[in-house]
Amino acid sequence: MNYTLHQLQIFLKVTQTGSITKAAEELHLTQPAVSIQLKNLQDQFDIPLTEVIKRKLFITDFGMEIARAAEAILNEVYAINYKTLAYKGKMSGRLKISVVSTGKYIVPYLITDFMKTYGDIELILDVTNKTQVIKSLENNEIDFALLSVMPEKLMLGKIAMMNNELFLIANRDFETTGNEYDPHILESLPLIYRENGSATRQLMENFIEMSGLIVSKKIELTSNEAVKQAVLAGLGCSIMPLIGVKNELLNGSLKIVPVKGLPIVTVWNLVWMKQKKFSPVATAFRHYIMLHHEQIMKKHFSI
Repeated sequence: MNYTLHQLQIFLKVTQTGSITKAAEELHLTQPAVSIQLKNLQDQFDIPLTEVIKRKLFITDFGMEIARAAEAILNEVYAINYKTLAYKGKMSGRLKISVVSTGKYIVPYLITDFMKTYGDIELILDVTNKTQVIKSLENNEIDFALLSVMPEKLMLGKIAMMNNELFLIANRDFETTGNEYDPHILESLPLIYRENGSATRQLMENFIEMSGLIVSKKIELTSNEAVKQAVLAGLGCSIMPLIGVKNELLNGSLKIVPVKGLPIVTVWNLVWMKQKKFSPVATAFRHYIMLHHEQIMKKHFSI
């Protein structure tokens, strides 16, 4: 056996993403480079690590065993690096956080001062949808997550950050009467949805269902930013988190359409698995947030 740490890192990323293309993007490598290293690793085993069925890549059971071993090996390598820094008297380590798409407007303010205080910490931040965030929690791939809709089946610790308010948002050309609309106005509007797996989409669909609405005009986009740009362009309206459109509301390029039953209100929470064994860095970050989250929210998000 003569595999390298680089090959193990690439194979682990392929198993996590389920795609050579996505693995290459996340590792900032070319697709051929990833394919070559994957082949070099496979050449050292008599049992297939992957298989391709109808042009789709699958990881074999043996491949998953190797991936788990690779993750353990890489974590030990990281630990050696961090222990070296710790021996020099520096707080060090990896902090892994996953946030839902809209959470990207909050999380930088949670981590900036912490990262400045401990400059040797390596931050891994994944911005995705709710389904993938929960999957990362379940698979013990991260230390913390930022969610506005809590999953029901996971045993989580949490620190409440702030309210998450969702309104019907339109662009500046949308004419309003100044009165509160009946929810049935949504039936006559081209509505822009987030993708399946998004917490914002879940909340929007729950509101439509509870209001007994029949919506036929749908546009689906895969990020909060894409939805915002579509609304700005006049492509349609959407139920969106206030935090993601605050600047556009202030400059008048977007407006809130008052609808009975809105806003939908949830709470942003920093969460972690209760059984999680924290590293020293993760322990320090949780302690930092417990002490300073109210001050951070007041400074950056109070209206």
